[in-house]
Amino acid sequence: MRWAPELPPGWVAAGEDIGEVEVVGDGAPTYAAEPTAWPEADPDALDALVPDTVLDGAAYGTMTLRTVALRGDSARYRGQPRRDALLTARFGTGDDALLLVAMASGARGSDDAHRAAQDAVRWIAGAVGRSRARLADDLRAARRGSLKSGLHRLTDRCYGRLRARGQDLGLDDGAYTASVRCLLLPADPQCRIRLFFGVGDGGLFRIRDGAWQDLDVPPEDPAAPFRFRASVAQPGDALLMCSAGLAEPLRGEPQLAAHLAERWGSGRVPGLAAYLADTQTRVKGYADDRTAVTVWDA
Repeated sequence: MRWAPELPPGWVAAGEDIGEVEVVGDGAPTYAAEPTAWPEADPDALDALVPDTVLDGAAYGTMTLRTVALRGDSARYRGQPRRDALLTARFGTGDDALLLVAMASGARGSDDAHRAAQDAVRWIAGAVGRSRARLADDLRAARRGSLKSGLHRLTDRCYGRLRARGQDLGLDDGAYTASVRCLLLPADPQCRIRLFFGVGDGGLFRIRDGAWQDLDVPPEDPAAPFRFRASVAQPGDALLMCSAGLAEPLRGEPQLAAHLAERWGSGRVPGLAAYLADTQTRVKGYADDRTAVTVWDA
């Protein structure tokens, strides 16, 4: 008998295959399930290259996080870069720390979409990090009004920088932009507030008692598109923030929603490889980039 160490929950043993990418809904998608072509590279702009897939995860107190950004089937087939950007960051130490997951989706059809998305997540994260102390205090005190107004200002400044960058590049007004979604989480296990803010399309969902809840209420004023939601986590919750590439099939294909509710609603947190397999579950007619973060609360 050969001894093998016990693996953490959700991990896969070496040599064990997690299986082919699953398909739900009616019929197979048009494109292949795996990457086909790389985007063309500019030797003088190699810092603009974007990997096909990014995975990350963490565990703090009662929270466990999994997050992924993966290139859509259409972009993989055409050799186009991933338009979605993902940034994960911890600001501060110990129970005073704040965790930020920021994601952005560049404008469809723009050659600079991936650059705008990368700039957006970096700039919004920098602004949050520099305001960490005040944000942490407001979170502990549940000052919803202060949090909403402060994060609204930070988001407006980010979009101001995007507009200025577009002008520097000689682009049309509003061409250098992105949808931005952020999840701000206190590392303090005594503070169970989960804070969402952003601008643009995507999704914010929660699995509670095995059922999906859509928490992403559109802004009341279309001229002021800032979105904000503060919720209090309960043990057993799974909170999902995602780009439009996953939100649209979740809302449009009941089989995908049922499949992910079964996978994520049991309280068992998947490992990184299993989480990637879950998020790339394929649905015919949906071929955009998918970026997501799921937070499980124990």
